[in-house]
Amino acid sequence: MIIWINGAFGAGKSTLATGLREALPGSVVADPEDVGSILRSSMRGHPHAVWDYQEYPAWRRLTVRLVTELHHLAGGTVIVPMTVLHQPYARDVLEPLAALGVPVHHLVLHTDPSPLRARIDASLEYPHDEARSEAVRAHRRRRINDYEQAFKAWLNTARVIDTGKLTPGQALEAALAQLART
Repeated sequence: MIIWINGAFGAGKSTLATGLREALPGSVVADPEDVGSILRSSMRGHPHAVWDYQEYPAWRRLTVRLVTELHHLAGGTVIVPMTVLHQPYARDVLEPLAALGVPVHHLVLHTDPSPLRARIDASLEYPHDEARSEAVRAHRRRRINDYEQAFKAWLNTARVIDTGKLTPGQALEAALAQLART
């Protein structure tokens, strides 16, 4: 199966992906952010460069290819922790993955703005580099409204796990329960 973990920046997607990888033998984690980093680096300074690499149709195609190849290589579950807020972009990725004939589960980790801000403020992505950690926190804070709009518009129709009051272990249990329902 393919498990796409969506949600707000700072909602716990990477933590859940790690927990799922440990709970699901033979599973692997795919990080489409790596694809984005390659595109961003390659396009730096180019007239067609964009700020959000998800705007590149190539990012969406390459992400599908990455997940597909990892699925074939690993022979099992691929876990993809990646925020995608634009519904057409999500369709561009999720529909081709569903066409592989394997179950695709779209989980959304939802957290209301107030607890999300508190979680972001408490995060420390780079323990020995406060400036880098604050840059990550600032980016996550800037994207809260974008996430909220996407959640109200369409993300709320996916399998939602409200992580506002859950520990990482409880979020993992909730995700496993969601996956067991299919």
